[in-house]
Amino acid sequence: MPDSENPATPVTFPPAFVWGAATSAYQIEGAVREDGRTPSIWDTFSHTPGKTVGGDHGDIAVDHYHRYREDVAMMADLGLGAYRFSVSWSRVQPTGRGPAVQKGLDFYRRLVDELLSKGIKPAVTLYHWDLPQELEDAGGWPERDTAYRFAEYAQIVGEALGDRAEQWMTLNEPWCSAFLGYASGVHAPGRTDPAASLRAAHHLNLAHGLGASALRSVMPARNQVAIALNSATVRPLSQNPADLAAARKIDDLANGVFHGPILHGAYPESLYAATSDLTDWDYVLDGDLTLINQPLDALGLNYYTPALVSAADAAARAPRADGHGASDHSPWPAAGDVAFHQTPGDRTEMGWTIDPTGLHELIMRYTREAPGLPLYITENGAAYDDKIDSDGRVHDPERVSYLHGHLSAVRRAITDGADVRGYFLWSLLDNFEWAYGYGKRFGAVYVDYATLQRTPKSSALWYGKAARTGALPPLEPAA
Repeated sequence: MPDSENPATPVTFPPAFVWGAATSAYQIEGAVREDGRTPSIWDTFSHTPGKTVGGDHGDIAVDHYHRYREDVAMMADLGLGAYRFSVSWSRVQPTGRGPAVQKGLDFYRRLVDELLSKGIKPAVTLYHWDLPQELEDAGGWPERDTAYRFAEYAQIVGEALGDRAEQWMTLNEPWCSAFLGYASGVHAPGRTDPAASLRAAHHLNLAHGLGASALRSVMPARNQVAIALNSATVRPLSQNPADLAAARKIDDLANGVFHGPILHGAYPESLYAATSDLTDWDYVLDGDLTLINQPLDALGLNYYTPALVSAADAAARAPRADGHGASDHSPWPAAGDVAFHQTPGDRTEMGWTIDPTGLHELIMRYTREAPGLPLYITENGAAYDDKIDSDGRVHDPERVSYLHGHLSAVRRAITDGADVRGYFLWSLLDNFEWAYGYGKRFGAVYVDYATLQRTPKSSALWYGKAARTGALPPLEPAA
């Protein structure tokens, strides 16, 4: 069995294991006013004073819209086998309704063709948080109609790309869309209405189900339809009943609210009970749970750090240490009686604890939760304060160590019986990190934001070697 605690132990992966990297449209594309694209909620949010660090926005981002060939060539040079990207809804369907803008679709056609010409498998995510502003103006995700608009959009993109792209994800991290967007307000559209966030969660689930059906109606049967969830590894501070109850509540709000209906066709009864003061869930209509509970071909899991919770001490008011941004409003509806704690250990630039055991635990949970369903790690990575050396190189041994630890945890899970088919590093490129602006660098490739020059970091070279050989290169000895 591979040992992630001993970097000298060889860690090898199955021959068919997919080695990829991931990005999202608003974070990298730029070109926000070109070829018919109209504003998304992230255009509006990022241009609202005080919403992002330094007033940063994605108007140019890293200009992937114009530099995609360069970026694909770089992926090929590194040896990546797959690239997970998201489609900008407002680039394809500017009002969120009606016919597609062909120039917008043509960009993604060109991107997919370029990837295939280099032997790189495209993995398409339909929604990575950038709702067309017109749909938000009509009520956004708390409105049921948004789910039906998403299904229409899914069909458009599926028809355009489904003959060449075989791996599809409906939504990325619907938890963030619902609860950071509509409860805490630290993400677009910046609303702070906990009851609306629960409605949003249900309609995102409905969008997934309708979107999955729409994709299957227009794509070859060989194509794989999945969703990428940022399911949390939730741990209680102690085994006392109050702390265990706190962990159950957060597990329902982080995980059960999505995997319950998506995998099992039902919301947890404990979720209904915990949120009964906020909502009676009357927006869950007859037939919704069947629509949501579509068969999946795979499940994507995004993981960064575990959560540690306890029952709150009413006498001790401390900042909420859940790693999801600073706000006077919680992203956890009806969970004011729960306290979040910093887990021990080394941290990334985001302040997130580095704990590969949480990834192993998450994989094994979903191996039990959905037996027989292939898993992909669709995001995993770390932000560090990377700098270019005087010789023009970017040396990031901390990220290499992070990747080695988490990939070793993936391999350990495979040894323990998990069917993990691939891993997508977050992220290919330094980019616009949402409300944090350009101050947090997650990329394996360094981007000089003044010149937009790309420089692969040592972690990119390390990961590329892993992708080419199917084995983790050894770590450099500590200085």
